[in-house]
Amino acid sequence: MPATPMSHSVRQHLQLDIEAYDASIRSFIPGYEAMLRCAAEEVAGVKPEKVLDLGAGTGALAEAILEASDAAVVELVDLDGEMLGRAEARLRRFGERARLRRQSFSEPLPRCDAVAASLALHHVADMGAKTALFVRIAQALPPGGVFVNADVTMPEADPQRAADYATWAGHLVACGITEPQAYQHFKDWSDEDTYFPLDRELRAMREAGLDADCVWRQTPSTVLVGRKLH
Repeated sequence: MPATPMSHSVRQHLQLDIEAYDASIRSFIPGYEAMLRCAAEEVAGVKPEKVLDLGAGTGALAEAILEASDAAVVELVDLDGEMLGRAEARLRRFGERARLRRQSFSEPLPRCDAVAASLALHHVADMGAKTALFVRIAQALPPGGVFVNADVTMPEADPQRAADYATWAGHLVACGITEPQAYQHFKDWSDEDTYFPLDRELRAMREAGLDADCVWRQTPSTVLVGRKLH
């Protein structure tokens, strides 16, 4: 991971042209579309007026939320200008309901009804820093607000960790990527990506004051939901 999210570039990290990202991510991430659909439905369930999409990338999650929540305004937060440019074009049909904010999600977050993230928060490599982010997210939410995190989780130790990586590699192989290439991808991504165990992610959300649960998983893809009760 870079020393700070301020330096993150998807083009450099995944070795992809931005134009190829949306097609390639389906090969890389099992259940990608179902994961986004589940996350968007969880956000829509609180009938939000304002949603923050952290590490919004090309706007795929924001698009799903905007389609599922007719009245919501989604503010896309990202530092990668190329990705935000792609998101702007993708979401143009939503007009003022889609707004772009180029900043790090380590900075203070504005008040909102829901916070969502997809394949973004695994760039926070330290669990202390991630818990602090979850605290900032909880502080941005009103009672009844929701935080939805769609990301990869991995067991801490073998044999289950190795088994989950084998399952993940199987998905890449089914998409036309050789097994050695799949494991090389995992090795390359580990320079910036940190996948914590599911129970540790949930504990951090609860430590931040959220009522947290896992609502969907297709190894290793996971959707976690934290609700602010008070």
